[in-house]
Amino acid sequence: MGIDPRTVKKYANQEEFKHKQVQKRKAPVMEHVNPIIDKWIKEDLKKKKKFHRTAKRMFTQLVKFHIFKGSYRTVRDYVSKRKKELNDYIEEAALPLESFPGTAQVDFGTAPFSYQSKVIELPYLVMSFPYSNTFYFQVFPSENTECLFRYTSNHTF
Repeated sequence: MGIDPRTVKKYANQEEFKHKQVQKRKAPVMEHVNPIIDKWIKEDLKKKKKFHRTAKRMFTQLVKFHIFKGSYRTVRDYVSKRKKELNDYIEEAALPLESFPGTAQVDFGTAPFSYQSKVIELPYLVMSFPYSNTFYFQVFPSENTECLFRYTSNHTF
């Protein structure tokens, strides 16, 4: 494993492992910017992950627009801590999705399709089966009951 035998011997002979105490200090420089960072993090949760602000970007914006005198590491540590707290809260609030065999969800809609080098809007049906994570998709020439029965009667679900 690439570990020095003396290190292995040292830990093997210990009866009790002691955890190092992490020093916690207040950062007075962060007191006036904490609400700003919290607001940014909450805004980012509503966006796609690739559009979230990084701690570095938050630090840069704080220095540029809010005359922040603290260090990047202080901002990074606070952002990391707050994101973890908010993610833990969100995970506790979420309900697990349950799906049962034999159930289906049906949705109708219209979408643009390319047909004979022309783009035309056609109605479609999507039937999804959440338990097996599969779906059935059908495009129709028009949106009426006759088309629905004609095209779906040839298939078994």
